[in-house]
Amino acid sequence: MSAVPITTISSNPSPASQVPQSSAVQEVDVLVVGGGINGCGIARDLAGRGWRVLLAEKDDLASHTSSSSTKLIHGGLRYLEYYEFSLVRKALQEREVLLKSAPHIMWPLRFVMPHDPAMRPAWMIRIGLFMYDHLARREVLPGSRGIDLRAHEAGVPLKGQYRRGFVYSDGWVDDARLVVLNAIDARERGAQVLTRTRCVEARRDAQGWSAVLEGPDGVRQAVRARALVNAAGPWAESFLRQVARPSAAETLATRSLRLVKGSHIVVPRVFEHDHAYIFQNPDKRIIFAIPYQEKFTLIGTTDIELEGDDPGAARIAEEEVQYLCTQASRYFEKPIRPEDVVWTYSGVRPLLDDASGDPSAVTRDYMLESQRDGAPLLSVWGGKITTFRKLAEDAADEVGRMLGEARPAWTEGAFLAGGDLSGWIGAADRPDTDFDRFVEALHARHPWLGEALARRLARAYGARIERVLGDAQSLQDLGEQVAPGVYERELRYLQDEEWAVSGQDVLWRRSKLGLSLPREACGQIERWMEAHPAPR
Repeated sequence: MSAVPITTISSNPSPASQVPQSSAVQEVDVLVVGGGINGCGIARDLAGRGWRVLLAEKDDLASHTSSSSTKLIHGGLRYLEYYEFSLVRKALQEREVLLKSAPHIMWPLRFVMPHDPAMRPAWMIRIGLFMYDHLARREVLPGSRGIDLRAHEAGVPLKGQYRRGFVYSDGWVDDARLVVLNAIDARERGAQVLTRTRCVEARRDAQGWSAVLEGPDGVRQAVRARALVNAAGPWAESFLRQVARPSAAETLATRSLRLVKGSHIVVPRVFEHDHAYIFQNPDKRIIFAIPYQEKFTLIGTTDIELEGDDPGAARIAEEEVQYLCTQASRYFEKPIRPEDVVWTYSGVRPLLDDASGDPSAVTRDYMLESQRDGAPLLSVWGGKITTFRKLAEDAADEVGRMLGEARPAWTEGAFLAGGDLSGWIGAADRPDTDFDRFVEALHARHPWLGEALARRLARAYGARIERVLGDAQSLQDLGEQVAPGVYERELRYLQDEEWAVSGQDVLWRRSKLGLSLPREACGQIERWMEAHPAPR
């Protein structure tokens, strides 16, 4: 596979659209279908290059795969065993680019791999980590090293048989907020972002695409676009087969997706330190155990073929819960039991089907497939969250080529929404220490927030926190306290600026408050959102 895997297909243009051409038809350069990380990243990049962009997402932003990852910015250490050197290098190059772009939602994380001689020999691990350290340049993340688990804090919660281990670096990301920040940046650069808006029809002719979008109120809107980007994730193949309307002689769906379910469990905190673990399993898979939301540990993931044809209905199975508990318990002194689980989630990875019998071996790299005859169509196949920015850059380059209007890339080195902390702390130094300095500056400017609320808001909004606080000089100025630590002004901000409509949007995608707040407090937020709908 080439460094920028773009496949071009020629086909016959379809008949002219039947959508009435009237003053009600909105005209744009590019229609992007899909509001996950790839769709929002592409919309952001295209809008930043000056094209008129409309993004349509049938649900909330990051409703599915993009809020259900293991939440890591990583090169993919285990992909080295599958000789995915190009993918690993590309992802390693992106780690620090992303960490610097939004230090409030991404930060460095050290991983501990206990050595189990029955899994992989130490020399093999050392070689893999050496490659991991040197396939791409590092400025922020420290390199790998061996450790004595009997003397290191990471050895405390582990069984005594694990005496030796290795430590290496990757990064952590709040995946759902990453999607929202891309959508905000896209909007501020001129894109129109429509959530809960389904593309119900897209017809292609020689001059462009005529699409019909159906909003949450059932009202349909006609859109005319010069190009269409299919970034529907697990629905990318079905979109081409069921929504996009070619002529009888044209085939738009030329690829098949392999939908693989990855499930995670969350349990009360298993260890006190700030490192994460990567555990090798007898089936040659790995799982992670990661500090999560201060009071919890996140354990995952599985790789299970999706049963059924609805990716949105993916849920963890009892067998997956048991698998994750069993494998984690092979390492932790205190067993992880199914009854310890306080929350689960499952995401569906849309991987290109390569006929591999092992879901873990299917490539996580992406392919961009362009169809140029007639109106330009670009379909996004596969991908992983770490490489979303590079995928979006490659996609925008290809759209420009198809439109005959090449425009320069710009996102490498650019901040995401709220990521530029210089107005608070001056010149940037390191993403992790920059955030700590930002929290100190926030405390100094707004001491009335208190430590816990200030840190939560800083993590969520970064430099955009002043848009949340406005002119408030006290907690009372934030309006009604709808739930412990959650005030009316923040909920209004989420409605006005971040497309939040329901309590679920607030509790599980704009935040993870649903995990820490009592059930009644969650209900209070849900009822407030229902009683105070945002104007449309």
